[in-house]
This record gives sequence, structure tokens and C-alpha cells, in this order.
Amino acid sequence: MSERIFSLASLTVLELSPPEMVDVAARAGYSHVGLRLVPATPEEHHFALVADAGLRRQTLARLRDTGIRVLDVEILRLKPDTVVAEFEKVLAVGAEFGATELLVAGNDVDEQRLIDNFALLCDLAAPYGLHPHLEFMPWTDARNLEQAVRIVEAAGRENGAVLVDAFHFDRSGSRLEDLARVAPSRLRYAQLCDVAGPRPADMAEILRQARNERRFPGDGDCDLPGLLRCLPANIPLSLEIPTLQLLEQGVSGLDRAQMALDKTRELLARL
Repeated sequence: MSERIFSLASLTVLELSPPEMVDVAARAGYSHVGLRLVPATPEEHHFALVADAGLRRQTLARLRDTGIRVLDVEILRLKPDTVVAEFEKVLAVGAEFGATELLVAGNDVDEQRLIDNFALLCDLAAPYGLHPHLEFMPWTDARNLEQAVRIVEAAGRENGAVLVDAFHFDRSGSRLEDLARVAPSRLRYAQLCDVAGPRPADMAEILRQARNERRFPGDGDCDLPGLLRCLPANIPLSLEIPTLQLLEQGVSGLDRAQMALDKTRELLARL
């Protein structure tokens, strides 16, 4: 069995520039990173890799020097007014970094248009060796695992996939028995974290927790062993664990990345 891939997700250390993030990943013992090429929100601090050729060169140099590879790039949003062809520059940069996975959010209440645009994106991404993953999130228009699988299967593209994030799996009320039935070819990597407490009734609070207040694996209430048993064996794991409280306490990006990886390895050792 090949060694499992552990990737440091951007959201875990969002304050770090991409070259700094690569260094942190290498020092902490990761094999891969995920790069955020498009900001998730207009407010977040963003390092403009797509527009800044100099920053791309610096990041590529750090990847070469450390041996760290890029697992996924993010985040493309499929909206009602999306023109999929306009994503080509982002896809080209993702391919330049050697990424194989592409994170996609569905923000369109018209499910058929979402299906059609996801199919178009898969077609556009295929020559770049990228696999678009529709990530279900309860506040988006791909709300849960069942809907995300329906959309990806309806799009009917070989390189289309579904991204399971442990936080969203929990907060969307998705079910392990449904996950166990998903074709393994649709599950190429997963995002791991833990979640504490019952699901809030307020969607704004769920969103706040998702972006600021996740727990390291084993420090919350999720059935992570059950989740991992339903995923393909040895699936690459992207550790997406934003912990705003630790950041505000001055805990370094390196220390947070190290804690995330250590806790994940402890969890896997108990399976």
C-alpha cells in the first residue's frame, strides 16, 4: 500500500504566503499543499497567484527546493452568471503547479444549469489533468452529499468528483450509509477536521464555525473513524482546520499545521 498523502489546506494557515506555506508544510512533515488561487470571500486576505507571475515563480521554486507537491487548487464558484470558459487561466495556473484536483462550489439554485456548468468545467479541466470536485456545503446550492453526488453523476464526466469535508458532512446531516454507496472513482481526496457540539440552527453560525472554529481530529464529536472507513482506502487527506482562537493567541502557522498532522496521524493509528 502506498503511503497516504497528507496535504496542508490553505484555510488552515491562510495568513501565510504560498512560499511560506510550502516551507511550513515541509517542516511539519506534509507531502502536499493546497493552493487558493481564487479567494473564497471578497473580505479574506488573498495572495494573487494567478495575477502575480513573480509570486508564482517564488512558490514554484519553494516547491522544487522542498519536494512538496500541490494536491488541489481552489476555489471556483459556479453561479447563475458564470461563464465557464473564463476559468481557463486559473486552470492553466493549477496545471503549472502540478495540481490534479480542483475544488468547486455550487452557488446556483437552478440545479440543471449547475449540472451543465459542472460538465463544461470538467471538459475544460480535462486537458489540464484536473479533476473538478463539487464540495457540498450546507449554505450553498449543493447542500449535502446526496445532492452533490446527484449533480456530479448527472454531469456524466469521468473527471468529475465529489469532495467530502468532514465539517460539511456533519453540519449538512449527510449519512455514512450514503457515502458508502458512492463510487470510489468519484472520491479522489477528502478534507479532514473535527467539529464540536450539536449542529446550530442558525446557518450564519455554521458558516462562522466553518471558517474560523474547527477542531483538530479527535478533539470534537464527529464520527471520523466511521467517515474514514466509508471513504476509499488510503484516500489523500487535505487537513483544512482553521482555528482563529489559536491564531489570535499567537500560535504560529507551523505549530498549527504540526498539531493538525499529529492529531490526524494519532486518529489513523487507532483505526
